[in-house]
Amino acid sequence: MRLFRRFIASLIFLSTLAAVQAVSQTVKTAGTDDSRLIDAVGAIGEGQISKASGLLDTVLKSDPGNDAAWYYLGLCHLYARDVKGAQEALRKATELDPGNYWYKDRLALAYSMSGEDDLTVATYEELLKEFPKKNDIYFTLVNLYLKQNQFEKAIAAMDQIETVFGKNESVTGTKYDILLRQNKPAEALKVLEDYNKEYSSPYVLTKLGDHTLAEYKDSVALGYYKEALDIQSDYMPALLGEAEVYRIRRNHDGFFGTLGKFVDDAQTEPQAKSQYLSMLLQRSEPRFIQSFLPRIDSLYETMLLRHPADSEALKAAGIYYYATERLDKAKSLTKKNMELHPESLEATRDYVQILGYLGDWDGLAAAADSALARFPSETGFLEMRNAACYNKKDWQGIIDNCLRMIEIAPDDTSVTVPSLANIGDMYHEMGNEKVAFEYYKKALKLNPDYCPALNNYAYYLAVKGKSLKKALQMSEKTIKKEPDNSTYLDTYGWILHLLGKDHEAKAVFKHAMLYGANDSAVSLDHYAEVLEALGENDLAKVYRTRAANKKAEGEE
Repeated sequence: MRLFRRFIASLIFLSTLAAVQAVSQTVKTAGTDDSRLIDAVGAIGEGQISKASGLLDTVLKSDPGNDAAWYYLGLCHLYARDVKGAQEALRKATELDPGNYWYKDRLALAYSMSGEDDLTVATYEELLKEFPKKNDIYFTLVNLYLKQNQFEKAIAAMDQIETVFGKNESVTGTKYDILLRQNKPAEALKVLEDYNKEYSSPYVLTKLGDHTLAEYKDSVALGYYKEALDIQSDYMPALLGEAEVYRIRRNHDGFFGTLGKFVDDAQTEPQAKSQYLSMLLQRSEPRFIQSFLPRIDSLYETMLLRHPADSEALKAAGIYYYATERLDKAKSLTKKNMELHPESLEATRDYVQILGYLGDWDGLAAAADSALARFPSETGFLEMRNAACYNKKDWQGIIDNCLRMIEIAPDDTSVTVPSLANIGDMYHEMGNEKVAFEYYKKALKLNPDYCPALNNYAYYLAVKGKSLKKALQMSEKTIKKEPDNSTYLDTYGWILHLLGKDHEAKAVFKHAMLYGANDSAVSLDHYAEVLEALGENDLAKVYRTRAANKKAEGEE
C-alpha cells in the first residue's frame, strides 16, 4: 500500500505543477469556487486528500461543468485507490474538455490500474492522434501491445517513432527484441545490421555480437565486440561478450585478461561483478575451477580491492571460498560483511549459517544471540540456535528457544506447531514422556496433520506398547501425506509388526528400503525382526549384519 501511495502521489505531483499555475492565472479575479479549487490543489500537494475531496465536491455542486474540479477529484480517487470513482470523474473532465492531454492521460492510467487493457489502449491511441509528437505515448503503447501479444502493432508503433523522431539505439534494440519474441531471428538481425550501417553504437554492436555468438559464429561475434570496445573501451557488456568468446575458444589468457578489466573497472556496479563471478562459479566444472584457482582468486581479490565494503561483493567472495574449501577465509569474509552491515538481515543470516556449516556450535549460539538482539522478531535465528543446542545435547536450551519462538509469533502456526512438537521431542529425550505427549497433543490440536508430531508421538507410543491402534492411525496419516518418507514408513511398519501384521509390515519395509531406510541401523534392525517373525531367517541375518555395520560406523 505504501508503494502504491508513493507512486500515485508522485503522479499527482508531476501532473499538477503546470495546472496549478494555469488555475492561478485564471483566478486573478478569484471567485469563491476558484479559491476553493486552488485550496484543493494545494491540499492534494500536501497529501490532504479528504480535505481536497470535500472542497472539490463543494465546487462541483455549484458548478458541475468545472472540468478542472472533475480532474482533480479524479486524482483524489486515484490516491485513495478508488479506481472506479477516478474513472467516472476523469471521464467527466474529458467530456467537458476533450482536447486536454492530461485528462485523457490520467483516464488511461485509471483504466490501466483496473486491468481494462482495451480501454487503456484505445485512450492512448486517441491521445497519439491528437499529440503525435509526444514520444512517451508511443512507448506506453508498445508496452501495452506487448502485454497483449500484439507484436505487429508494437512494431508499427516503433516504425512510427523512427519516422517522427528518427532512429536511435533504444528503438532499434526494442524492435530487435520484439522480432525475437516473434521467432523471427533473421529479421531481428537485419534491424541491427541496418542501424549499424548508418550509426556507431556500442550497444547495437554488442547485440550483434551476442546474436552471432548464439549462432556459433564466434569469429564474427568477436569482431563486433572489439568494434564496440574501439568506440568505448570500458563498455562492460562488450567486454563480457569478448570474454565469453575467449572462454568458448579455451583462450584462457584472453578470458582472464578481459575479466580482469571487468572486475577492475571502478565505474561498473559491484553487483554486476559479483553476479557474473557467481555465475562463472556455478556453470564451471570443478576441474576448471581447480586448474585456474589462482587466477579466479585474483578476480575475487580485485573485486574486493575495488569494493572492500560492498555487501554483495563480500557475500559472493565468501560463497566462493566456501565452495573451494577455504573455510577460514569464507568465515572471515562473511563475518566482515555482517560487521560492516549490521542492519542487514541477510548478511547476519549468512554468517550464522556458515557457522552451522562449519560445525562451530559455540560460535553459532553466540552469533544467534547477537543476531536476536538486533532482529528480535526473527525466529529463524532461534531455529539456527536450536541446531547448536542439539549438537551440544542441550535439550533444555531447545525448549527455551521454542518457547521464545511461540512468544514472538503466537498466532503463526508455521512457527508454533513445529515449536510445540520440538518441545515434545526434547522432553522425551529428557525422559519425561508424560510432558512430551502433552506437547504433541498441543501441536496436533493446532494442526492435526503435522507429520513430525504424528510420527514421533506414534513411534513413542509404539515403543511403550501403548495405544497401538491410535498410534497406527496417526502413523497412517503420515505415509498418506509422504508415501516415500523412510522414517515415517519405518514407524508404520514397526507398529504393524507390533500388531502382528508382519506380512503387511514386510511390504512397508521393502518400500522403505528403496527410499533411504538402508542407511538407518534402527530401520534395518526393525526389518530384520519382521523377517524373523515370518521365518525368513537367512534374509534377516543379512539385515542384522547391515544394522551392526551401521552402528559400528556411528549411525543410528
